[in-house]
Amino acid sequence: MADVLPNSLPDIAELRARWGSFAWTPENEAKAKVIVGRYPAGRQHSALLPLLDLAQRQVGAETNTQGWLPVPVIEFVAKYLDMPYIRAYEVATFYTMYNLTPVGRHHVQVCGTTPCMLRGSDDVLAACYARGLKKGQTTPDGLFTLTEVECLGACANAPMVQINDDNYEDLTFESMTAILEAMASGEMPKAGPQIDRQTSCPEGGPTTLPEMANENHDYRSSWK
Repeated sequence: MADVLPNSLPDIAELRARWGSFAWTPENEAKAKVIVGRYPAGRQHSALLPLLDLAQRQVGAETNTQGWLPVPVIEFVAKYLDMPYIRAYEVATFYTMYNLTPVGRHHVQVCGTTPCMLRGSDDVLAACYARGLKKGQTTPDGLFTLTEVECLGACANAPMVQINDDNYEDLTFESMTAILEAMASGEMPKAGPQIDRQTSCPEGGPTTLPEMANENHDYRSSWK
């Protein structure tokens, strides 16, 4: 079970006591060198986004959560890239992929933009509320953090949520409830569409060139 997490940012003294000595694990040190090596000399600052993500994942592994970026960790990444802290902080505060406060083991991000709203995102949120989740907060058991976000790019399969690294699509109150219950039990439900749909194909299967769904079908013999 994850530690019970606060629903607000700890004070800076507590943050520095816990995270002031943050450093890459040997495995992540190797990954960081590969990431920085992708960029030409003098352009290492371009590695900031993937390194912040790597640091967030390391914090997540250490806390048994989805991960977040305490100030000392952002400072570490900035120093690693020899750049001012404020530039790294500007990036971390701009992108919602970075968590600036502690989150739970499962970060449930519900899309509330128009396509999802029209297709039932209120039902998805209702399922979250019924399970005890509250927007912007972590459940007392440390399992779930709920956030409502803008478009996550799966409009054809609305409504949808992103939970950690996976999308769950074509949701209803019932299917969202089942997903949360499975995760609470330590299971990992199937990601992607929750109905009979292959990726973003029509429900029930493709209606055009259906043979291509299973193989690289050669249609030349049927050409007139």
